[in-house]
Amino acid sequence: MAFQVTLPKIGFSMNEGILSEWLFEDGAQVAEGQPLYSIESDKSTNEVESPASGTLKIIGEIGETYEVGTVIAEIG
Repeated sequence: MAFQVTLPKIGFSMNEGILSEWLFEDGAQVAEGQPLYSIESDKSTNEVESPASGTLKIIGEIGETYEVGTVIAEIG
């Protein structure tokens, strides 16, 4: 069963964020707790850790804006 990676709400007023960088390639093995991607919101950039271990399947595109809660990847 795949674990869905969603765009997190980092700040109180955050409703959306820009996916600025994937730190792994599609199909890479990732471990829970490793920095997985970066998002830009409210004039700051934050690295977000992987919520699970497994094989990364990227859905979200770099440079695109996504609402909080949008599925941007799966880890299986």
